[in-house]
Amino acid sequence: MSALSGIGYDSHRLAAGRRLILGGVEIPNDRGLDGHSDADVLTHAVIDALLGAAGLGDIGERFPDSEERWRDADSIELLERVVAMLADAGLDIVNVDCTILMEAPKLSSHKPAMRARLAAALGLPASRVNVKATTGEGIGFVGRGEGVAALAVAGLCRPV
Repeated sequence: MSALSGIGYDSHRLAAGRRLILGGVEIPNDRGLDGHSDADVLTHAVIDALLGAAGLGDIGERFPDSEERWRDADSIELLERVVAMLADAGLDIVNVDCTILMEAPKLSSHKPAMRARLAAALGLPASRVNVKATTGEGIGFVGRGEGVAALAVAGLCRPV
């Protein structure tokens, strides 16, 4: 078995009048993330980590914001498309570890739902998907509450 790994990152501004979706879960908040799709930074980071590990480019190449068909897209559905691409390439997902960087609201109570939703889309048991959250400690765009960022690492294998 050969092991492959990839890293993903995404960030979006917070904006009034938008829903806050993280890991496919709607989080009650007065502002959501601004973007062409649902702007789910966590799922976007996972997608980029998977595509990177597989050498299949990035989310912008696969689902460009210049194409209207991706406007308001559900990022979990995009993740499911990427999972299918990996299967077609003969790759298995081993695990995913991700971190959300967000000043407020606190995400502790929402992490189990995000983990479950991502695991289902990835076709993995929840024990192989990890979701962490941290703040910006008042520093930078995250710390000032202007936006949200996420990082993800994915492990893939090609069964021999």
